[in-house]
Amino acid sequence: MKTTACKLFTALITLTLTCSVFAQEKTTQAFWVHEDQVKPSMLMEYEKAAKELVDNCKKHDIKTLGWLASQTDDFRYLFVSPISSMADISYDGFKPLREKMGADAFDKMFSDMDKCYSSHGDYVLILDHDLSYMPDGMTQTPEGQDYRRFFFLHTTPGDLNDLTAAIKDVKKMYEEKGSKSHYRIYRSGFGNVGNYFMVAVASKDGISYETQGAANDKLLGPEAQEVFGKAMKYVTKMEEVSGRIRPDLTYSPSE
Repeated sequence: MKTTACKLFTALITLTLTCSVFAQEKTTQAFWVHEDQVKPSMLMEYEKAAKELVDNCKKHDIKTLGWLASQTDDFRYLFVSPISSMADISYDGFKPLREKMGADAFDKMFSDMDKCYSSHGDYVLILDHDLSYMPDGMTQTPEGQDYRRFFFLHTTPGDLNDLTAAIKDVKKMYEEKGSKSHYRIYRSGFGNVGNYFMVAVASKDGISYETQGAANDKLLGPEAQEVFGKAMKYVTKMEEVSGRIRPDLTYSPSE
């Protein structure tokens, strides 16, 4: 993770991200995502430094930071924090931790982490409640379901509205069938090149995911192919990635 605030980055996103994202608070939630693409050979060293960060935040009871951590099978680590305005996107939250740890210890901790990844960056994702299917209530962390399967549906600006409408038809089908397979849909926001929807499906583990998927396919029936087919007409590329939530790398300030 980055160690200092990037003033230029903050200024640009403040000017660029439109207010419409935040004007729909009841149906959307924006998240600031920091992504580290870790070198496979440095995985253990990276996790050691990442856990040290969490331990120090807990030790010093830091109130200015908080994130949900997840890991993908292609060695990406994602640190996700909800934001209510562009002013929330800043690394100033690390200042109290640096003061309490001391500059030398703080800088060494991040130096140990920085050498472990090939690249990293920041971007915004927007959780869309209207497109998501979560009949039991919206949550990013269903209890006992830390396994994740992510689907990235890339599209063009010209097909964005048509794909949105097709995704709504998929949700309608799930609702009418009473599907037990729940999912959340995020829209790409500032910092992403291109347009995509990211579908996040939670499960207990990989076996449970496959079992649940087979049961869902049977429930939806053959007519589902037409509904999914309409959506895929507007998809230029689809990526499927497995991962899991990392509670041990997650930090939430104490009340």
